[in-house]
Amino acid sequence: MNDDSRNPLSDPIFRRISRLADAMGVRAYVVGGYVRDYYLGRPSTDIDVVVVGSGIAVAEALAAELHTRLSVFKTFGTAMLRTGGMEVEFVGARKESYSADSRKPAVEEGTLEDDQLRRDFTINALAWSLNGDTFGELVDSFEGLRDLRERIIRTPCDADVTFSDDPLRMMRAVRFAAQLGFDILPETFAAIRRNRERIRIVSRERITVELNKIVASAVPSRGFDLLERSGLLALIFPEMQALKGVERVGRHAHKDNFYHTLKVLDNVAAKSDDLWLRWAAVLHDIAKPLTKAYDPQTGWTFHSHETLGSKMVPQIFRRMKLPMNEHMKFVQKMVFLHLRPIILSEDQVTDSAVRRLLFEAGDDIEKLMTLCEADITSGIDAKVKRYMANFRLVREKMADLEERDRIRNFQPPVTGEIIMQTYGLPPCRAVGEIKERIKNAILDGEIRNDYDEAYALMERLAAERGLTKAQDG
Repeated sequence: MNDDSRNPLSDPIFRRISRLADAMGVRAYVVGGYVRDYYLGRPSTDIDVVVVGSGIAVAEALAAELHTRLSVFKTFGTAMLRTGGMEVEFVGARKESYSADSRKPAVEEGTLEDDQLRRDFTINALAWSLNGDTFGELVDSFEGLRDLRERIIRTPCDADVTFSDDPLRMMRAVRFAAQLGFDILPETFAAIRRNRERIRIVSRERITVELNKIVASAVPSRGFDLLERSGLLALIFPEMQALKGVERVGRHAHKDNFYHTLKVLDNVAAKSDDLWLRWAAVLHDIAKPLTKAYDPQTGWTFHSHETLGSKMVPQIFRRMKLPMNEHMKFVQKMVFLHLRPIILSEDQVTDSAVRRLLFEAGDDIEKLMTLCEADITSGIDAKVKRYMANFRLVREKMADLEERDRIRNFQPPVTGEIIMQTYGLPPCRAVGEIKERIKNAILDGEIRNDYDEAYALMERLAAERGLTKAQDG
């Protein structure tokens, strides 16, 4: 909790709003995240102002005074402007009522307490008065300040009503718990479990916004664990739910791949804030339930789970409305390659294998190594130390070969166009075979990544196929 004496309303914008509200005879309050984040010592540039009356009218007067652009959303009764690096949104105090099949409320004018009551959680219902006679006074109708101190997520009114009215609030409860390291009050969590099926009326886009914030939080496993225990995970992300559980046959049991995934995700989060690398951690073992098989000799296997998992990535991204662009392709590549450095570290680290890894990973090699190191979650210290030592050897070999051979993202010096022009060929199998053979020769260290050596190999391969140069024909 923030106990400093800094005045959170020292910015001149607040006194401007105060003067305008007093002149118009309405009550105005800063409410929600800006207030909450001040007490948590978190920076915030988003200011929500609730006016008991017309929020749009106060916003219009402020925009005119500041000579700045105002965006008005009459359907929602809100208006927003930007000033001094801050985004200020105005809304009239309101009551809300919901129908069973929609999260869009019927709205009518209300008091400040009505407006606080419709807020999702008590920590987001805190308000500071902006009127001159009570400027800066805290209005805490539902003991939100106490909940901030005790690090608790709780609803201002009956939790069943809160979550049934707007089921997205269940995701937001989990997200705030993950972001802030708070606990969800047991009674509130029980209401999430009771109302979990209501999440089906929420759009996939809104769910994914909250899911991304959970993935991006400091300890994302906290959020996914809450989603699983609440029953929400099975509804919004069944492939991840399927990772949970341990199957045993005789003395053979596999690890719980759900909790393994959470550990890998936290390990990545400790090293990188890259959202898409974190998503790669979420999805790296996603195909294990579909590839699980039992071998009486060796126990449980998950052969080719990296290949099938990479094929599942576009399906999952499409369904979740995640971007079907280079971010998806990056996650797909990470899932496909995530075992490669581990296999390298278990076997003798050959130049050829490292060249191929560099070639396939390209500029994402460091992120791949971060993911692979995070994937070592054994509780046996000696095993972890052995893997990490071998990873260091792989990294040293990569640095040496990269400096010597320039393999990362390389294209064979002799292209298909050169082969076709030299031998007067149309696109055909022979051209592809020669080009592939040159690439493999470079990756295997048979020749250097050099035009003259590649051209000489092309000539030998063409001669083997009875091809003659166009100018000789």
